Amino acid sequence: MRIDKYLWCIRLFKTRGLASDQVRSEKIVLNDVVAKASKEIKPGDHIVLKRHGYNQEFTVLAIPKARLGAKLVPDYAKEITPQAEIEKRDFLALAKNNSRLRGTGRPTKKDRRDLDGFDF
Repeated sequence: MRIDKYLWCIRLFKTRGLASDQVRSEKIVLNDVVAKASKEIKPGDHIVLKRHGYNQEFTVLAIPKARLGAKLVPDYAKEITPQAEIEKRDFLALAKNNSRLRGTGRPTKKDRRDLDGFDF
């Protein structure tokens, strides 16, 4: 099975097109070599996905016939991401959700109107 189709089948990407785009942009490494979309995979292969600031690693356990349900994915791929990369992913998720509190920083349009009408 082609690597782009495999990544889609085990639900690492929402569409096969997204999987193909990631392979084309050299963000998928298969057995320590940058993969091409047509590369065939087999059980025992090691896949590294370069995500937004961290790497996810998987081992191929079996080849599915078609796209799988979410409950069946562990039978076909095993995630072997190192703990350091998992911590990096969690930190990036926290940083993404960190935003300023309402009322701090630049005033909103309504706040600005209220300030214009206020005499000092």
